[in-house]
Amino acid sequence: MEEITDGVNNMNLAVDAQKKNRIQVSNTKKPLFFYVNLAKRYMQQYNDVELSALGMAISTVVTVAEILKKNGFAIEKKIMTTTVDIKDDSRGRPVQKAKIEITLVKSEKFDELMAAANEEKEAAEAQVQR
Repeated sequence: MEEITDGVNNMNLAVDAQKKNRIQVSNTKKPLFFYVNLAKRYMQQYNDVELSALGMAISTVVTVAEILKKNGFAIEKKIMTTTVDIKDDSRGRPVQKAKIEITLVKSEKFDELMAAANEEKEAAEAQVQR
């Protein structure tokens, strides 16, 4: 019985950890590179990040993931697509929307690339101050 309790507790911890590293992307609220930089910070903190989007924002999530992969920061771990029902107040009935979730993990070169990017940023700031 104790093993079951431990299993349930571990399962709850996994769900809580999963929600902390999720970024819900919108295609209208923030610029593209806001999400790219936020994903980098999440990967620094949690070692992985889950990018999630509905409908028209799906292309934004795919673009963010591809930028991180192409630049060597991340490796694709999982891609999941589903359809969800969203309540439409104007019509009074549920509307189906496409949903995507892309999980990325840090690449082996992640820390090295982040250190190089920080050095470049500091050098640029030093130039501006002169």
